[in-house]
Amino acid sequence: MTKRIKSKHKVDRRLKVNLWGRPKSPFNTRAYPPGQHGQSRKGKPTDYGVQLIAKQKLKSYYGNINERQFRNIYRKAIKKRGDTTENLIALLERRLDTIVYRGKFAPTVFAARQLINHGHIKVNKKKVNVSSYLVKETDVIEVKDKSKKLNIIEGSLSNKERDVPEYIQSDSKNKSVKLVRVPKFAEVPYPVIMEPSLVIEYYSR
Repeated sequence: MTKRIKSKHKVDRRLKVNLWGRPKSPFNTRAYPPGQHGQSRKGKPTDYGVQLIAKQKLKSYYGNINERQFRNIYRKAIKKRGDTTENLIALLERRLDTIVYRGKFAPTVFAARQLINHGHIKVNKKKVNVSSYLVKETDVIEVKDKSKKLNIIEGSLSNKERDVPEYIQSDSKNKSVKLVRVPKFAEVPYPVIMEPSLVIEYYSR
């Protein structure tokens, strides 16, 4: 198990939010940062600190993307026409691991990434094992035939904790999904308040 996957259990408490809206989040019972001085930390954060927290929340929500990759996503967002904030969210929501998670093939974005890395996911009938693959609206994402009975997939699809968003077309019988449209920031079902505009400010300093 990688350090990044193990760290997800500490992220909620460090950021002081139930980031993925999980009933078993450690933040639900210990709503303070981990560590010896977790309960005694006080003080108003600086503008930089607020921006940094916003970046850490968004970066962690999408599977704790590493800093180099996340900065590259930001650079792609500012090069595209239109609102940079919307461009940033659109790029994050088009990632293959995000689509697999949104389509409920996996209970977490970390599990979605693992399914992709292990070759269980196909895009347009071809195996794709790159989690950062950017899905297009014409793409069909499906679980390969030999993997359709995996417990993790069956269990996630039957879980009622979250719904498939409207911008994802899901066929749970055939275990396939399509991106109907690239979502706007307001459409994305975040369990907590996200502030991508602060992320843009952080990187544009």
